[in-house]
Amino acid sequence: MVAWHERLPSERRQVAEPAVELSALRRAYTGRRGTVHALRGVDLTLRRGTFSAVMGPSGSGKSTLLQCAAGLDRPDSGTVLLGGQDITRLSENQLTRLRRRSVGFVFQAFNLLPALTVVQNVLLPLRLAGERQDRARARELLAQVGLPDHADRRPGELSGGQQQRVAIARALITRPEVVFADEPTGALDSRTAQEVLGLLRRAVDAMDATVVMVTHDPAAASHADRVLFLADGLLVDELVRPDAGTVADRMATLTGPVGGPYAERAA
Repeated sequence: MVAWHERLPSERRQVAEPAVELSALRRAYTGRRGTVHALRGVDLTLRRGTFSAVMGPSGSGKSTLLQCAAGLDRPDSGTVLLGGQDITRLSENQLTRLRRRSVGFVFQAFNLLPALTVVQNVLLPLRLAGERQDRARARELLAQVGLPDHADRRPGELSGGQQQRVAIARALITRPEVVFADEPTGALDSRTAQEVLGLLRRAVDAMDATVVMVTHDPAAASHADRVLFLADGLLVDELVRPDAGTVADRMATLTGPVGGPYAERAA
């Protein structure tokens, strides 16, 4: 198989540096049913200017991986380098400042503030980071996501797809190291979902953004350069620029319980 970094157009333009590096990442949670090992020693490098999708059965560790990589949760052991900085060594205040400056988020529920206008929502990360309110850039991003005439509207006046477009513009406003997208099309119909995924794809190709997306949808994952599969807290497989059918076939082989078809390979 040809190495993924030899096949991506963005990688061929230049030797891309790592945007996110995870080393021996472990995270466990203890609850009423005992200890759940969400991550069991994950090693992963995500390059700048690439679009990565993370998939796996329910409980495989997808959300925990995203949260640890984004600095929303702390691993029990291992390291997370974001833009070359070890964020596992930062204080909570330092993490908050780093997230505001270097991380963009796109969520399933949009998370727009209803009292603010569209352009104010886009500018919110700059405001929280104490940076200059670059309204020209905000309007430029709104134009790039297809909403040039919606800047002064409220989120409640927009469709779900339009709200997610605003969320993408908001995620890009600070020129972050990485945009983390958690099921960004989960609340959208299939046509609108394809439009939103096309925007994320163009953010990578045209704006050199780095996108990491957790999804359960093979069609969504097929927009990515690289699809990573988790099972039982382990990174067990990956595909490079596959179609939706290939992703669906691979997902069907991931049964989830320890001892599944990839357990020996991933151990």
